[in-house]
Amino acid sequence: MTSSMNLGSEFTESHAAETSRRGLRLDTAAVEIGLNAAIVSVTNDEPVVFVVRDKPDKSGATEGLPFGPFSPLDHRTLEIGLRSWVSEQTGIDLGYVEQLYTFGDRGRHAQPGDLNPHIVSIGYLALTRAGDVADLRSGGWRSWYHFFPWEDWRKGRPEIIDRLIAPELGKWAASPHSRQSPARPFDCHQRATICFGLDGSTWDEEKVLERYELLYEAGLVTEARRDRPEATGANGSGAPPIGAPMRFDHRRILATAIGRVRGKIKYRPVIFELMAEEFTLFELQKHVEAILGPHLHKQNFRRLVEGAGLVEPTGEVKTRTGGRPAKLFRFRREVLMERPAPGVRIKLGRA
Repeated sequence: MTSSMNLGSEFTESHAAETSRRGLRLDTAAVEIGLNAAIVSVTNDEPVVFVVRDKPDKSGATEGLPFGPFSPLDHRTLEIGLRSWVSEQTGIDLGYVEQLYTFGDRGRHAQPGDLNPHIVSIGYLALTRAGDVADLRSGGWRSWYHFFPWEDWRKGRPEIIDRLIAPELGKWAASPHSRQSPARPFDCHQRATICFGLDGSTWDEEKVLERYELLYEAGLVTEARRDRPEATGANGSGAPPIGAPMRFDHRRILATAIGRVRGKIKYRPVIFELMAEEFTLFELQKHVEAILGPHLHKQNFRRLVEGAGLVEPTGEVKTRTGGRPAKLFRFRREVLMERPAPGVRIKLGRA
């Protein structure tokens, strides 16, 4: 019987021969595994993500997510590798971590000549308390609305949607080029309407990735113009890029993370990963608003949280400047044993 070592040797020799016959280099099919972390927190009532800074890329973007290659020799698991890279680059020891998605589009880490190994990156969502991080080694916290200004509904419908996004998407949807897009269940105009809550349709706060990818397809974000020089705005209008760019495809990874955490806080108590051990209900509401985007009705929110058994009073109060002392609460961990989906079940939806 042929040994597994010989089988591997024969496969390698056969692959090398075929590669040579086709006139290809052996390393053109090489693939590297990268690990990316969207590290999310809330500070001063603002949802923030940790970014590292490097020299500008072709688009001028200097900020990106912490990332590094997976090394099977050094990392027993992908998550161990991620935690190692994040600790080394930022000084942050991650707590809650979950895998998001695998990002493997060709050109996502393209270099001049595109001769380097193709990088397939595994994205992760990490939740932490920014106040617990005392010694940052590089980079810093940045509001995620800096990259996605159309997602911030805390003061009502963002004016950028009706002033810039809707008109430019309308031009793009009517252009001949948009009609050549791959077949989809909805046409370009319908997709814009659904994603951005146009024409009286409902805004879905979880469609963060779909909205970003639509803007990318329409050439309305800097990354599209970097990756596709012909993308000069909707219908060639030269409209200004929307939102701050990120290096490589890191804004797409961050969009995926935002959509995931917005959906997850409704059925899992992950919001408490971002809270101090003791907090007021007002502080909890501000954290939820920061993550989801819209302003919430105070009394309805409190009834929902207390009625769901998510929190319990500590018996202590917190003195606020110019106001009455506020009761302090903590997360009631017993709720995890009482029902399978103990999240902040807030129903949103506004035109």
